[in-house]
Amino acid sequence: MTNFATKPIPAEKPDVPWTHRPWGQQKQYAYNEECTVTYIVVEPDHRLSLQSHSGRAELWIALDDGALIQVGDTVTLAKAGEEFWIPPNTKHRLSSTGSRIRVLEVGFGNWKQEDIIRYEDDYARPAEGE
Repeated sequence: MTNFATKPIPAEKPDVPWTHRPWGQQKQYAYNEECTVTYIVVEPDHRLSLQSHSGRAELWIALDDGALIQVGDTVTLAKAGEEFWIPPNTKHRLSSTGSRIRVLEVGFGNWKQEDIIRYEDDYARPAEGE
């Protein structure tokens, strides 16, 4: 297995406090640091592969209720706003539970599609890579 870790990866989920503003509040998940932000939409009754990555950690932020999120052996029915830290080499999966769901992914490290290891996949894609 190739190790794609060529950039720094935080050891744990970064502490991201709320900053209050006159109009409400905000969180900055990445502040002047290198990361990859991905907006993921999963259609009803579909799911991503059960996968891991050697070159990055991911922070998933549920944007909708009803996302089924697996990190390691823990499976959670997420509520909008919940955050999930996925360390490198940790199996994880995102699934829809019958409605369209959205997740914001902040990837730390070297985001390369080639670093995917698939353990299960509903779409017959290769076990490794894109």
